[in-house]
Amino acid sequence: MNRNIDRLRSSPIGTLVPTEKDQLAFLPHNLPRTIELPANLVYLLDQATRSVASLNTALAWLPNANPHLLMRPFMRREAVLSSQIEGTQTTLEEVILFEASENQQRATPDLIEVMNYVRALDFGLRRMEHLPLSKRLTNELHRELMTGARSYDRRPGEIRTEQVFIGGAGTTIDLARFIPPPASFVEGLLDDWEAFINADIVMPPLIQVALMHYQFETIHPYRDGNGRVGRLLIILFLAAKLLLDRPLLYLSAYFERNKQRYFDHLFDLSITGNWLPWIDFFLTGVIEESRDVLDRSQRLRELFTGYRQVLREKNETANALSLLEELFARPVITAPAAAKAIGVTPAAGRRILERLQDAGVVRVERDQWPHYFVASEVYRVFTAPTSASI
Repeated sequence: MNRNIDRLRSSPIGTLVPTEKDQLAFLPHNLPRTIELPANLVYLLDQATRSVASLNTALAWLPNANPHLLMRPFMRREAVLSSQIEGTQTTLEEVILFEASENQQRATPDLIEVMNYVRALDFGLRRMEHLPLSKRLTNELHRELMTGARSYDRRPGEIRTEQVFIGGAGTTIDLARFIPPPASFVEGLLDDWEAFINADIVMPPLIQVALMHYQFETIHPYRDGNGRVGRLLIILFLAAKLLLDRPLLYLSAYFERNKQRYFDHLFDLSITGNWLPWIDFFLTGVIEESRDVLDRSQRLRELFTGYRQVLREKNETANALSLLEELFARPVITAPAAAKAIGVTPAAGRRILERLQDAGVVRVERDQWPHYFVASEVYRVFTAPTSASI
């Protein structure tokens, strides 16, 4: 018998039920609609709430003509880090260069998974204009995430109909670290999960999202991709609750830095039923990543203000200023892509980029055709490791 089963037997938030091969699976109870926080977590919640609120003020400098300026690179950074938690090796640099490539060379399986995550995130943000967070939306996210990926044969967008288990490569169910509920329970568990996230309850949204994430990962409703979908749902929940004017707060960087603690907290919660250590861990991540976004935003603001001043002193055109904005969304770009972005001819786009090169905004990489123009300082802000901590 798996030794972890004994640790789960007395869980106050779930029960063990029989599953295949004489094993026992963990069946979580429905989510609580109230939770009492001790003074230290009330204080941490206040810090986290203030940190999130401060992002709206910090991002007020973004040009009105391009209010989603920073979403593109931050979304790609989130996609890379969330996928790395699951073992992919693709870097943000590789993603940026892949998207800048005109010929879109053959993508590696890892890169496909990352780009699918980007597509699923963008899809989810747009889909929520017409559909609330729900089982239906979750299935649609899973379809976007998994279609064409290595696990293409795992019925993307469909709730699992078989038992799954969590363990290392080659692990058998009797040695699994954790066995989620049998498939026959999944729909009912998701019904309560959906009711919880849409309920009008007296629970701070940052606490609600922490509970939501645990429950989704514990249910494990799909054969594959559960972790990535679960982290996507954090972003969508924060957007749905309008905690941010722009969805720029992502927790995968924090989870990746603390990957073993992340997994351990989720598992220990199932054992003890004590929500408080998990909530503490989650809120700490919100604070750290909020500060990280603030730090990167401040550096980007300084760069943008400085570059714009240089271009104005040079009496540069409105098209050049528009392209400057575009470089903060795509710090690696080709002349044809730049021309398309600002609505000019390819020749005009190249001339503007060459003037930006003379002004010190970009450098040119000539190792392929079309040449890459790289806004190096902007690029470094997004690819630098996280420095914020509490």
